[in-house]
Amino acid sequence: QVQLVESGGGLVQAGGSLNLSCVASGRAVFSDYGMAWFRQAPWKNREFVAAISWGGYTTYGDSAEGRFTISRDNAKNTVYLQMNSLKPEDTALYYCAADSAGRRRTDQTEYDYWGQGTQVTVSS
Repeated sequence: QVQLVESGGGLVQAGGSLNLSCVASGRAVFSDYGMAWFRQAPWKNREFVAAISWGGYTTYGDSAEGRFTISRDNAKNTVYLQMNSLKPEDTALYYCAADSAGRRRTDQTEYDYWGQGTQVTVSS
């Protein structure tokens, strides 16, 4: 079992930056897990943002490519999402997810554990 807790969201002006964190806890070995960020805006489906495999390989969604960076610190059981050049359309609830198979999948159904989310609001 893995528990995930996100933090770092908030209100920021367009063009600004935020760094989201997700801390994992539980009996599982964090370094074995693939980790990802998804987001969900009001009235929209949940959308893939970025993922990182157990080995550190990364994949980005179209909306994140070139602006966001996912990274992990296995010693701290933490995955990060550095978001730069934020736009109002980035406004959403951002979720952290864990894949016990260690992959960097884009399909949310592949993930075993989810956090409660952290709200990101970008004003114009």
